[in-house]
Amino acid sequence: MKHADSSVAASPAAGPRAKEPLTDPLARLEAITPNSKRLIEEARRYTAGGLSHNARFHKPYPLFFNRAEGSRVWDVDGNVFIDLWMAHYDAILGHSPPEVMASLRAALENGLHIGLPVAQELDLARHVTRWVPGAQRVRFCVSGTESTMYALRLARGFTRRGTVIKMVGGWHGANTELMVDVSPPVYGMPESLGLPPELTQGVRTVEFNDIQAARNLIREVGDDLAAVIVEPMLGSVGMIPAEPEYLAGLREETTKAGALLIFDEIITGFRVALGGASQTYGVQPDLVTLGKVLGGGMAIGAVAGREDVLALSDITRNVPKWEKVVIGGGTYACNPLSMAAGSATLEILSREQSTLYPSLRDNTRYVTDGIRQGFSQAGIPVTITGMESLFCVHFTREKDHPVRSMADILEHTFYDKYLELAQRLRVNGVFMFHNGAISTTHSRQDLDAIIRAFHTAAQEMAQGG
Repeated sequence: MKHADSSVAASPAAGPRAKEPLTDPLARLEAITPNSKRLIEEARRYTAGGLSHNARFHKPYPLFFNRAEGSRVWDVDGNVFIDLWMAHYDAILGHSPPEVMASLRAALENGLHIGLPVAQELDLARHVTRWVPGAQRVRFCVSGTESTMYALRLARGFTRRGTVIKMVGGWHGANTELMVDVSPPVYGMPESLGLPPELTQGVRTVEFNDIQAARNLIREVGDDLAAVIVEPMLGSVGMIPAEPEYLAGLREETTKAGALLIFDEIITGFRVALGGASQTYGVQPDLVTLGKVLGGGMAIGAVAGREDVLALSDITRNVPKWEKVVIGGGTYACNPLSMAAGSATLEILSREQSTLYPSLRDNTRYVTDGIRQGFSQAGIPVTITGMESLFCVHFTREKDHPVRSMADILEHTFYDKYLELAQRLRVNGVFMFHNGAISTTHSRQDLDAIIRAFHTAAQEMAQGG
């Protein structure tokens, strides 16, 4: 397939090729993506639904891509999009950053996976323990799902208690135990077939950002509370940041209860600050789970935190196996390529943190201010939430209504409008699901093009009622 040349890739107007002026965004997208349509039809012959990750599904069918560089992605039909998905928010330095790619090429010279200790894992561990508040020790695995699983295991093993509290709408990967009250709009029902009731019964839920409700539940659970696990920014459902007093309150209450506080920073870790949300809020958890940015574009997960808690996973401890916490990590834990890419990424972030993070914050504010203006001009009330380089547009039923929790989303927003917005953005040259992520490679031209695409989508949505 012929890729767009560099002049096209640098243009703020880069987007899908010329198309018929159809009003239905799904029909418009289908008209310019025949190769993706063919591939998804073929894929359904081999995989259930044609995909292996549900989050990548969108209508009329998932697009297939074959190139990503900087702020752009190219699909198999040659359409080029300014990317706001950014590899599940992973690509803070943009797609294929040269310095990280160079580290990967150097690592490849020594082979692929060895399945034995490698020096590169020490480099990444040093970065984690240096920059993440309270990360005295770290254990690596291969995915965020595994990291939250191990965090719960450590918490229960350390406290010798059974119950964990999570937030309504909180997504901690496909962790069996935490698949409780995850997906809107219906809660209180099983999130999936095949979940053992005896496992999910050990998890209680409470609304995000409601410290009094959390206090009440913590006290109700009492001496059986092992941990509270929380995303400092409720991520997958709409980039809703925690209120500072909320996290501080959770820290106080878990300490009083003799339970652990776990921050799921798989999204926010190294994204909102070099030390993640723990640094931003000045609240130190007992354990933190990491992923995404940590791997520099390669598969990774990690659980880090207090030395005395992580010590339970130390295989050299001379105690019976039932007095240890097993953290296997997976066959590909500490894969040299992941370690190299992660270390290179954190080297860049630490070296440039004084200018990189403020620039990301300013650029994101520029975009979100432009988005607000576009929807205001269209007469559509929206509330934009987020932290630093991450944001989400919520279509509120009332003008300027705050969005602080899943209860607010369900009661005060038109939840299905996320999908329509994403559809209209795609046919206007911007790829997004319902959350946006800005990278260091999004130029001012890109930001202006993103704003124009949102303005066009707002006008189209207004015309459609």
